[in-house]
Amino acid sequence: MDDHKDPPIDAMDYLSGLKVVDIGDIRVARGKSRRPHSACKHRRLRYDSSERRIWCADCQRDVEGFDAFEIIAKQVGDAVAAIERREQKVLEAEAFTLRSRAAKAMDEAWRGRTMVPACPTCGHGLFPEMFARGGGTMLGRNYAEAKLKVHRERTKD
Repeated sequence: MDDHKDPPIDAMDYLSGLKVVDIGDIRVARGKSRRPHSACKHRRLRYDSSERRIWCADCQRDVEGFDAFEIIAKQVGDAVAAIERREQKVLEAEAFTLRSRAAKAMDEAWRGRTMVPACPTCGHGLFPEMFARGGGTMLGRNYAEAKLKVHRERTKD
């Protein structure tokens, strides 16, 4: 089995709290281990499937199966959260890039001075003067998309 023996827990006299509990033939005393508390986070785990044992290469101690599982689950959870944060940043960057490209295309069209871009829906010209005060009339995105959908359905017929 296991040649390694954990050090005993010495019964201590505490000033407060439960010291000794007698339960029939069983006596349970509160104490402290002589082994110093390990601050090891078990970052270098090794396992042996034939012995069904998990061991930490940093502190050179056996690690309980549940503790190893919890370490791995937390690591996977952190990795998934990082991927989701990165995906959100990529989506925000793509949306910003789309707006930047659209603004650049409009700006290039207006620099020519002989032509103006046309509204893709109604075909009317879009003049810089229409946007001099910050864009003129504003519509909610959902409302504008619904209005555009209705317009496209009417022009199909």
